[in-house]
Formats: sequence, C-alpha cells, structure tokens
Amino acid sequence: MKTRKLLNTWGLFIFLTTLLFSSCEINEPEQIKAFCLDVNWRAASDTTKNKINNFAPPGAWADLDPVEHVQWCKDLGANVIQTFAVSCNGYAWYKGGNIPEQPGLEHDFLTEMVRLGHKEDMKVFGYFCVGSNTRWGLENPDLSYGVPSYPHIPYTKEYIDFLCASIKEAIEISNMDGFMIDWFWNPSVGLGKGGAWAREQRWLPCEQQMYVELMGAPFPGKENITESIQLEFNRRAIDRCWQAIKKTAKTVKPECIIWLSCSILTHPEMVDHPLINEIDWLQNEAGDKESIDAIRSQISKDTRLITTFSANYFQRNNLRGEDVAAYALKENIGLYCYAGPPTYEKPFSPIEYFLETPLDSFPNLDARNIGVLARVFNELPLDK
Repeated sequence: MKTRKLLNTWGLFIFLTTLLFSSCEINEPEQIKAFCLDVNWRAASDTTKNKINNFAPPGAWADLDPVEHVQWCKDLGANVIQTFAVSCNGYAWYKGGNIPEQPGLEHDFLTEMVRLGHKEDMKVFGYFCVGSNTRWGLENPDLSYGVPSYPHIPYTKEYIDFLCASIKEAIEISNMDGFMIDWFWNPSVGLGKGGAWAREQRWLPCEQQMYVELMGAPFPGKENITESIQLEFNRRAIDRCWQAIKKTAKTVKPECIIWLSCSILTHPEMVDHPLINEIDWLQNEAGDKESIDAIRSQISKDTRLITTFSANYFQRNNLRGEDVAAYALKENIGLYCYAGPPTYEKPFSPIEYFLETPLDSFPNLDARNIGVLARVFNELPLDK
C-alpha cells in the first residue's frame, strides 16, 4: 500500500509539473502564484470579550516586518503578494495619507512591500473591502447597517467618494501594482452556503435617496419593493460603485490591475454584470471549478482567472488542494491562498517547516494549504 501511495503521489507531481511547463510552451501569461497573510480577522488566540465584531482590532500585527514577509513569500515560490491598503477595520497599512494608519504601525508597510517585492520581480497588491469598513460604520451610522463583520455599507455617493479617495491615495503613495476588491455586495446579501445569512433590506433614508438616483423614480415605499426591483436596484448600486472605482484607479495609474474576489460567482447580483465582464483579475473564492466554468462566457478575453486555497471554502465545498492545483494548472488559472496567523505575536513558520512536514501531518487546513502550494510553486513532489 505504501508503494502504491508513493507512486500515486509521484504521478500527481509529474502531472502537475507537466501542466506547469506546457502552459509556458504555448506562450500563455505567467502562472499567477499568489499569497496573502490575512490580517483582516481576529487571531484564533484572541479571547477578547464584548468585541465589536470579528475583524482584527486596529493595530493588530502592526509590527509586521516587510523584509521578512517578502522573503517568506519568495521562499514560498509566489510571484504575487496580496497585502493590504486598508483592512476591514478601516485603518491603513501605509503612512502619510488621509486614512489613519494602523495604530502603532512600525513600518510604512504597503509602500515597503511594493518596493521590496519589485526588487524580487514580484507584483504587490493592496486590498479594500468594498462592503465592510468598521471605522466608516462607526463614523457614519446613518450610512451603514451597523458594524458587523459582514457586508454592511450601502453604496451611497458619500461612501463612493470616500472609497475612491482612499484608492487614489494608496496608489499614489505606494505605487502598488493593483488592488483586490473584496465583499463587493449589498448589505442584504446571503453569503452562507445556499444563500444563508441573507438579511432584510432596511431601506434606510440614504438607500431611499439611492433609489431615486439609480432607478430614476421616487421611492415607492418599502411595501412596494418586489424581489425583481430590489435585485435591479442592488445590481445598479454595485455598477455605480464599480464604475467609480475603475475610473479612479485607471486615471491615477492606467496599468493598475483591479482584482475582484468573489465567493458566489453565480449570484444573481453578479451574473452577466459589467463588473464580471470588465474586471482585470477575477478570483473564485469558493475554489470550485464549476463556478469558474459557469462564468467563462461572461468575462473579457483579457481577464485573468484565479482560484482560491481557503480553509473555510475547502471545508464548505469538500475540496482538496491537490485537486484544485491540478485543474488550475491544466487551464492556466491562477493559484491564490489566504491564511491568518494563529496569534498576533508572529506570522507563519519558515517555509522549510511547510516543506518538511508531511501533508497529512499539519495541525490545520490553513497550514496544509500552504504546504501544498509551497510544493506546487517550487515544483517539488507533493510527498517531499
């Protein structure tokens, strides 16, 4: 049995390596091999009581060293680093802008990540959570559904102006290659499995004003809003915000790459939407091949597709890293992983640990995913 398992493992390695080289031979774009040290969420070791939400508190990981992080990503074999311009708590990872920096930020983190990454021929991306920003929600309670760790922001003109100003200054200050936009949803969206966790649209006064602007008619009253009207309103709200984001980014830096992370590509708010057609890089956060296949006809010829190594979605969708890597490499779909450190004290162990530990011996799925990608990115056998 051990001999058979070894042969199967080597067979999969040879298959993955062949796919990697064959994609290069036909002059396809370089494989996207991306990683994110996810500082959006509270660490597993955080036992704070009465917390406002599950996002990392302002200042968490403020001592991260860009030199160490770029080297770690290089050792992983990544050619793209996704880090943060502004994380979900609403504070910036760069210095010198109008958005307040993470309290106690020791380094001009994003700017240094870009500078150091470029020295290693790596692209470096920032991040904006379009639908959720704790600081915005606290400072603008009339323009938000509170401050949950969930999409909560209606795309009002005020918010779009704020978001675009944030994007403009982050590009100008850091010279990042582009940025990820995440949680590009309306507050009523259901992001759980099968649409779970959907919430009633409140139709706040600011949303009623949005209705007038987007639908070209007076707000008819909450009781007269049908499902089809609400869907059209939500799609128009996303499009207005997207067009502003795109115009801002491409005006400041025409070659700026805008990267959308989307966990439900087949959601009615996304199907055949201009956002899906016009985005530069499109990431399927769910990780499954079926979702990517479902939207292929909706994207432009220049859109780069990316799939995701996510412990959460691997568990939800019963996926294995080896299988996801195989289909992605076969079709030159980019590979991207995000994972959060278990504590605020230090990031992940050295890459040697992930290469030396057998894949089935890791303590959690985040670590196993990194172990798989460290092997795939560095063209090593999966049983190494």
